[in-house]
Amino acid sequence: MKFVGGPWGIALAFFIAAFPAAAVLPSASGNEVTVGSKKFTESVILGEILSGLVRDSGSAARHRRELGGTRILWNALLAGEVDIYPEYTGTIGQEILAGRSLKKEADIRAALKKRGVSMSRPIGFNNTYAMGMKKEVARKLGIRSISDLRTHPALKFGLTNEFLNRGDGWPSLKGRYRLPQTFVRGLDHDIAYRALDSGSVQVIDLYSTDADIRYYDLLALEDDLGHFPRYDAVILYKTGLEKTAPAAVRSILRLEGRIGEGRMIGLNARAKIEKTPESRVASDFLRESIGVRSVAEEDTRWRRFLRNTRNHLYLVLISLGAAILVSIPLGIVAARREAAGRVILGAVGVIQTIPSLAVLVFMIPLLGIGGPPAMMALFLYSLLPIVRNTHAGLHDIPAGLRESAAALGLPPLARLRRVELPMASRAILAGVKTSAVINVGTATLGALIGAGGYGQPILTGIRLDDVGLILEGAVPAAALALIVQWGFDLAERFLVPEGLRLAPRL
Repeated sequence: MKFVGGPWGIALAFFIAAFPAAAVLPSASGNEVTVGSKKFTESVILGEILSGLVRDSGSAARHRRELGGTRILWNALLAGEVDIYPEYTGTIGQEILAGRSLKKEADIRAALKKRGVSMSRPIGFNNTYAMGMKKEVARKLGIRSISDLRTHPALKFGLTNEFLNRGDGWPSLKGRYRLPQTFVRGLDHDIAYRALDSGSVQVIDLYSTDADIRYYDLLALEDDLGHFPRYDAVILYKTGLEKTAPAAVRSILRLEGRIGEGRMIGLNARAKIEKTPESRVASDFLRESIGVRSVAEEDTRWRRFLRNTRNHLYLVLISLGAAILVSIPLGIVAARREAAGRVILGAVGVIQTIPSLAVLVFMIPLLGIGGPPAMMALFLYSLLPIVRNTHAGLHDIPAGLRESAAALGLPPLARLRRVELPMASRAILAGVKTSAVINVGTATLGALIGAGGYGQPILTGIRLDDVGLILEGAVPAAALALIVQWGFDLAERFLVPEGLRLAPRL
């Protein structure tokens, strides 16, 4: 088989595949009002309710669901990537505006106004933090309040990662109650409930309106020292929205005082325990409580699969294609200039050690949420294998072959194109294959910042304790990784010179 294309053919093939994917991706309308929600059930339901109220005002609404935690949503709101999202006064005062000791609603509202953000009056319920245990375990140990935990230092705590570092979270709780426990692990909120149910941990932090409290038969321990502030649910929205979409603002403010604590627990239970889609839960609430007729948009499994596949391929193809175009020249420079090579290999190696979730969050202030920051993070993670293999493939070419090419009178660029890159093509292709397989798996994290892909059903499945949804994302992601690997094995027949593909003689 004749050598065609070389390493540059790899990049060309990826961009040819990427452009059709980019063409079919949905784009946001400039007249849309974008609603955001965090990655827990209550926030998603409130996001659906707000979206229905926006549509009832005559504006188009787009709901960016499950966008990670507080910082991601707050940064997205400041950046204009999200116009509205549900939040809690305790979180605003203790986390978003930390260090200002703001406790009164009026003070919080004034501080937000300075940032270009408006806050509604409370929606009607207080979703405060609490510490929870299995009722059976608490009864056996005689624990009813947080203070009682002091006499049981061996208890294992599984706390949400956000709670571990919040101003009103574990550090201040531990100091206020003088808690002696040393086994304290950070967990995802939904996974923490399962860890508690399995006995892996004995104490977790709760949201007081969680349906999981009833689902797992838990006891919310009394906050006998009054550590946790009120977490009244409110709506945050860009102040400028009052001018650009005044009808939408008036519509969402109809939610003020309309959802009591018992009602919110019931809505959460319908979604979490009864497995009712959040869009239908929100639609039924709007019809029954506010008189708004909202159509519940429910995806079929096949439609979700097609959308997630399209978005996942888009993330992978664009980021990997860009990485190929950048990495191969960097690898060439690294192989030809020893000092520059140490800097280049060191830099891409350091990038690889940064936690992927941290990179995603770092990109939000620069690129917003959705596809662009996810693609940039994937691009950065794709550099090391390709740069390293390009450097190694060129560096390991026998000196005799280099000298022969020079003796034939070939100029440097011609030697690189006709001799060195073809000789190194197998190593380069192996690096690209490694990056591609890693890229397919890492792209699932993009769902945390609204990039979609196969990570979306995984994220939703974990939140709803739905194994079917988890598999809906995990199985296609694994299958795509295998297809990519097989595809590169096939591509080797076309992109690697035939002589380099011959198996060595035994």
